[in-house]
Amino acid sequence: MSAVTRVVFNQKGGVGKSTITANLAAVAATQGRRVLVLDLDPQGNLSHYFLGGQPLPAASTLYEFFDQILNFSLRSRPTSAFVVPTPLANVSLMAAHPLLGELGSKLESRYKMYKLRDTLKELENDFDEIWLDTPPALNFFSRSALIACQRVLIPFDCDEFARRALYTLMDNLQEIRADHNAGLVLEGIVINQFQPRAALPRKLLEELVAEGLPVLSPPLSASVKIRESHQAAMPLVAFDPRHKLTAEYVALYETLAGK
Repeated sequence: MSAVTRVVFNQKGGVGKSTITANLAAVAATQGRRVLVLDLDPQGNLSHYFLGGQPLPAASTLYEFFDQILNFSLRSRPTSAFVVPTPLANVSLMAAHPLLGELGSKLESRYKMYKLRDTLKELENDFDEIWLDTPPALNFFSRSALIACQRVLIPFDCDEFARRALYTLMDNLQEIRADHNAGLVLEGIVINQFQPRAALPRKLLEELVAEGLPVLSPPLSASVKIRESHQAAMPLVAFDPRHKLTAEYVALYETLAGK
């Protein structure tokens, strides 16, 4: 059976893309799913999260993978050479590198936008789920991810700027769907850093639901525990499995798995 492929995307930075990707993928792994995670953001926060803070050499990362695409030779290494294990059972990673962003314009100019889709098809029988984290911009890497995947999740952090960005983002998704990937489904909007006692987050959440947008439940609470898990370079389900926010991630994953 082919893997479910998901991309977590928002053009606005600071909305929790990497955190949401890492923690939902980690929950999937603890439930026995074979998970592959791709970190397409040169910042590499997701790679840091899964590798315990130990960076990989460029030759083992997506930088070298995409550089091979640009400079193809008979000595090119297979895709499997860039899939590395992580300390978390059932999770494999294709890691980012700070130099990754330098390749984007070159790849785009040579019409390599569909290479990532081909890569996921090559790997889909080895995994149950493939999760992609993206840069906070509609660039070569995020477009490639949206073209390659079946489903997209949008993190939303409950402020007016995020709301404005959301409508632009949904227009961009419609364009990708029309031009490149007719099967792309907006699986849902993930409410992040939610403060239920604050009036504005509650109001924005209610309005998104009233508009008929696919807001997922439960929302993810604001908590210092997530920052502690970042520092420990360990997803919450491993760092503090009994925490309230961990339970919310588990419930959110089960909502997705039941779709």
